[in-house]
Amino acid sequence: MNPAELVRPEVLALSAYHVPPAEGMVKLDAMENPYPLPETLRRELAEALSRVELNRYPDPSGAKLRELLRRKMKVPAGFEVMLGNGSDELLQIAVLALARPGAAMMFPAPTFVMYSMYGTLAGMKVHAVPLREDFSFDARAFIARMSAERPALVFIAYPNNPSGVLYPEEDVAAVVRAAPGAVVLDEAYHAFAGKSFMHRLAEFPNLLVLRTVSKLGLAGIRLGYLAGSPAWIEQLNKVRSPYNVNVLTQTAACFLLERLEVLEEQAARIREERGRLARALAALPGVHVFPSEANFILARVPGADRVHAALLARKVLVKNLNSPATRECLRVTVGTPEENRILLDALRECLQK
Repeated sequence: MNPAELVRPEVLALSAYHVPPAEGMVKLDAMENPYPLPETLRRELAEALSRVELNRYPDPSGAKLRELLRRKMKVPAGFEVMLGNGSDELLQIAVLALARPGAAMMFPAPTFVMYSMYGTLAGMKVHAVPLREDFSFDARAFIARMSAERPALVFIAYPNNPSGVLYPEEDVAAVVRAAPGAVVLDEAYHAFAGKSFMHRLAEFPNLLVLRTVSKLGLAGIRLGYLAGSPAWIEQLNKVRSPYNVNVLTQTAACFLLERLEVLEEQAARIREERGRLARALAALPGVHVFPSEANFILARVPGADRVHAALLARKVLVKNLNSPATRECLRVTVGTPEENRILLDALRECLQK
């Protein structure tokens, strides 16, 4: 039997999320923290993980980890936290919970591709509202579109991916106030932005704040968390799969969140390096750099397809985003000073040819 005869047409029309091979590359395509844990901490973590009872299921709700996240991430009193296998699972949970027949979802675009994919897979009406040419946010136009479409769910990445732009706080607040449904504010890059709506949860009964520990330096353990009112979390928990966060992830996260200052110091180094890298990229001939408050930089590069291929040949992996929405754009993760030097040297060579 041909799968194309049975698979839903909207699935057939999609392309799978592509992750290119990275072995042997200077890997600057996935917004990862480039710094490993200190060796002493790695040994202590290994000892903690060695005591885990792998024959037992994990705590189904991750109570200890949720309480630690509430404390370390300053979740306001009276609000709940739900854990996910990465923030991606929590995005999917929100979509599935709100995908009533005929329901719509909205987001500014271009943005994280999985918002659209999850909405399409759940059968929601997906409305992508274009950002301005410079990737800034037209809140007035977005609110007008919300009034017309009445979305049950709005996603806003704060700051945005792939642009790195952090929208004005009051523009985002205006959208949350005007939204007829739930607003999920995706703060995946909060450690680099210095801005958050976590402390404003009490102002907005329809607001959910989504985060991940991936960008902090723990991408390998796949842990996301969603903060919101108990009423929202109670309903979303009904969609969550049992035991969705494994025991090794829970143990590692608890161990490292108690030592959060190590990851925060690394984030500070990345912020400093971001400024240096942005200035160096902007000095290259023909390159336009968009302002970023994340751990990556979006740059418009002449001949982006050719440059991307030339970088690959030099074992430097960045994200090629050349499309109508992000014309001639490459997205570059902020690496270590040495990784950034290799990137810049390779770019100079590519742009001279």
